[in-house]
Amino acid sequence: MTPSPPTATQPSPLEPDSRSLALLRDPGSDSAKGRPPLCVKSQHDFVVVGGGLAGVCAAVQASRAGLQVALIQDRPVLGGNASSEVRLWALGATSHLGNNNRWAREGGVIDEIMTENLWRNREGNPVIFDTVLLEKVTAEPNITLLLNTQVLECEKSAGDRISKVRGFCSQNSTCYVLSAPLFCDASGDGILGFTAGAPFRIGQEARTEFAEGMAPEKENRDLLGDSIFFYSKEVGHPVRFVPPAFALKDLSKIRNRQTRPFHARTIGSQLWWIEYGGHLDTVHEAETIKWELWRIVYGVWNHIKNSGEYPDAANLTLEWIGTVPGKRESRRFEGDYMMIQQDIVEQRTHQDAVAFGGWAIDHHPTEGVYSEQAPCVQWHAKGVYQIPYRALYSRSIRNLFLAGRCISASHIAFGSTRVMVTCAHTAQAVGEAAALCLAMKLDPAGIASGETIRALQTRLQRKGQYIPDVPRRDDADLARTATITASSEYILANLPIDHLWQRLENSVAMLIPVAAGTVPKITFYVQADAATSLQIELRASLRLGNYTPDKTLGQKTIALAAGEQEVAFDFTVKLDHSQYLFFCLMANSAVSVRTSESRVTGLLSVTNKFNPAVATTSTQEPPANSGIDRFEFWCPERRPGGRNLALRCEPALKVFSPKQVANGWSRPTTQTNAWVAAPTDALPTLSLTWAQPQSIHEVCIAFDPDWDHPLETVLMGHPEDVVPFCVRHFRLRNGDDAVLHEVTDNHQTLAVIHLPQPVTTQQLTLEIVATHGTPAAIFEVMCFS
Repeated sequence: MTPSPPTATQPSPLEPDSRSLALLRDPGSDSAKGRPPLCVKSQHDFVVVGGGLAGVCAAVQASRAGLQVALIQDRPVLGGNASSEVRLWALGATSHLGNNNRWAREGGVIDEIMTENLWRNREGNPVIFDTVLLEKVTAEPNITLLLNTQVLECEKSAGDRISKVRGFCSQNSTCYVLSAPLFCDASGDGILGFTAGAPFRIGQEARTEFAEGMAPEKENRDLLGDSIFFYSKEVGHPVRFVPPAFALKDLSKIRNRQTRPFHARTIGSQLWWIEYGGHLDTVHEAETIKWELWRIVYGVWNHIKNSGEYPDAANLTLEWIGTVPGKRESRRFEGDYMMIQQDIVEQRTHQDAVAFGGWAIDHHPTEGVYSEQAPCVQWHAKGVYQIPYRALYSRSIRNLFLAGRCISASHIAFGSTRVMVTCAHTAQAVGEAAALCLAMKLDPAGIASGETIRALQTRLQRKGQYIPDVPRRDDADLARTATITASSEYILANLPIDHLWQRLENSVAMLIPVAAGTVPKITFYVQADAATSLQIELRASLRLGNYTPDKTLGQKTIALAAGEQEVAFDFTVKLDHSQYLFFCLMANSAVSVRTSESRVTGLLSVTNKFNPAVATTSTQEPPANSGIDRFEFWCPERRPGGRNLALRCEPALKVFSPKQVANGWSRPTTQTNAWVAAPTDALPTLSLTWAQPQSIHEVCIAFDPDWDHPLETVLMGHPEDVVPFCVRHFRLRNGDDAVLHEVTDNHQTLAVIHLPQPVTTQQLTLEIVATHGTPAAIFEVMCFS
């Protein structure tokens, strides 16, 4: 593909001269005969190699920070494993709602992409997701996009700096030579770092190196393998299938069929377990791996169609098979810090944290489908973990950033950091760091500590990036000095009863934010089939900010008569810190509890059960001496399920104050951190007032996109195209009541309002005209001069 077209204000740095254009128009002319391919040279601020989700987010973030960026992708579309070429759903810390990471979806650019995909593509069409990514990149005038362009080599200066990269596009027979002061390897296999001579790892480290309980006794070259997916299609009449000669004929060789049986209508990334190649060189033997995966897939489909075991497959045709394997693991590069198992499981804190992860440590047998082991084993932490900036650049190539799955991590830690949305989240930090490096004339390592890393954290947080345990402390934000008031405030006195009951086949709980001090009395409404007893427990998390109920504050066994009655949590407990508490009704299949249709920001019901997509039991039982924690899973259900429990709260909880929009948090942590309006407020307003007039040029408003809901990009589908917690229609007024900005159909998380001219005012008022279904909620308001 040719470079992106020039804009009116920014000519393309890769525009060929007139002679080159003549050669392109008539490559067969006498003047062109015998000449080498066209070579186009260009200069940029930042060159990103690799156009998966990580490369896209690094490029977009850097572009918006003002850099001239080149994004080089060796495929015809963006997205890598998330693209229509591979079709794997993108996920991160939310993990299909199968872990205890509440409100853990990643923010910033990747949230913008995922939320836009939901709006346009709730059904999960991978081709539509391609267009979302292509539009997001081509909408940035500072990005030059080169598709179908393979980086072949780099040049270095002074031995430890990359000066330029050389790539070739087979589609237009053109070489590109791109120079820049800063580079990023987001290529997955690490082609740029490898050609630059950056130190890297392949395989598994020995247990003694990092004292990782899950590591093998001896180091080895074993890797995670690749997968190829397929889609089938119902055509309404019988379809014959004749397999190609190379199809696998003996499916008894697929050893793990006992744990992952075939189903005729299982398609796409649900077949992630059709995996092979971890015992090979996943870089240099990639074609060998691909051919074996093709053999397996065609053999599987032949079995489904022709074995006679699947009569429901008669009218199915094979619609699509991937031509590019989804690769999991190859090179991992060494940074100034290497993440290890303990960073994830112990949730270690880092002064240079810039992102977070939360997927399980997820490892697969190296032989893939030919292994007798389970297709994967996932071990979860009790909460999300920080990712340090020092793992995002090479320790030896001074101007090389790392993004995506090749960041600095041990094989064990890589089992979690490798998933796509986590990769994208860390890459956003790289894009912003590149801008800060150029502004301060420093190499990546030069901003890893002190005021510079704090400046990077603040810049990221302004743009929606969430960093666990790091509140935004932004001296430039005028909202921090304002008096903040609202037309109303949601008071949690009750969640009204609806007509539905939830039977206590599993233990259930309401997750409620409680301020420091005495715990309120919470009453639920239950029904017993016959006289029985019900155990109730008040639980908290041992670690503040986690949502694993591993600390019991009180418990009782209550005698129930047959019929409807109330059950009260009235424990004499005082809290030293504000935190979420679990009000648990323990399992009893003879008892049901009333539910509520009311959905409110920061309130959730959870159930002690497991999601078979990411766990096998409702309690994680790790091997001895593995360094993994034993704990229970308490997870919400997806909408339209997952109703709250009806309840009465005495005294009522005031946990939705308007002042929270300037407290430095943009999602629930130990509190809701949101202003929520009363449901009866017809036109909720939030006002910021200053003692003196302020000159304001930019206003940022963070809405509630339901950070707890996974937004898998393909295949699964979602119950709505906009989450019900998001504000739909809003206005921004100044102190004279003039409308400065209005949006009538919002579906995004972060509204960044650049006023045409700075406005001098003592007051700003945000009017919430309409929501998408729940009471109006705002997490943050930021104002800048």
